[in-house]
Amino acid sequence: MTRQRLQKLIAAAGLCSRRRAEEWLQAGRVTVDGQIARVGDQADPQQQTIHVDGLPLPSRGVARVLLINKPVGVICSCDDPQGRRTVLDLLPPQHRAGLHSVGRLDADSHGALLLTDLGELTLKLTHPRYSHAKTYRVWVKGVPPEPVLDRWRRGLPLDGRLTRPARVRRLRAWGDRSLLEIELREGRNRQIRRMAEALGHPVLDLQRTAIAGLPLGDLAEGCWIWLSEGEWKPLLKRADPMEWPNSPCD
Repeated sequence: MTRQRLQKLIAAAGLCSRRRAEEWLQAGRVTVDGQIARVGDQADPQQQTIHVDGLPLPSRGVARVLLINKPVGVICSCDDPQGRRTVLDLLPPQHRAGLHSVGRLDADSHGALLLTDLGELTLKLTHPRYSHAKTYRVWVKGVPPEPVLDRWRRGLPLDGRLTRPARVRRLRAWGDRSLLEIELREGRNRQIRRMAEALGHPVLDLQRTAIAGLPLGDLAEGCWIWLSEGEWKPLLKRADPMEWPNSPCD
């Protein structure tokens, strides 16, 4: 085996995501042949001894991927200093080791979330260049007119740059609220909530219903299912680009 970056080896071993592995390297928790390693260092696990927190780096076993229906109030972190309930608390203790959430779904939102011990899958589903779609059903205040939905579809400036084009369609209006279906191919921090607020139609409820074509279906809130290799392995491929018209969708 050729030398590889340590964060990639740690993620491939199923301990955490690459981003978290970089944090561990910065904290001095990783050693190679007894020497503290740094971000950017490389190693050959067949020729060198790699330890994390004093324990040898495990070999890669069978990847684990599960789909969970996250309830409101549950956070995506693996642990929380404030003692809040995390997604791992929804699993039996024997299944929790090595799993981390793929991306984020804020505490006020609910719906589809993937957990895995496969760092490569986390990278493919969270890095913008892979363009995997995520679908949401969102109740917003008021009834946004078509010109407002068109602005949402074309993109809005957030943090100094435009959001990517999105698919947005109104499913129904009920009194002073509307249900929208929104499909994004990026995932900025609280993106839907911030865009809805900027357009004058704040979010009342947000549910993610699908990730990269994997539907939540009738999975009950707080429940989870293991995914077969045939279900998750296609996600390692780059998504096909999609042209979304700016014409009315409702």
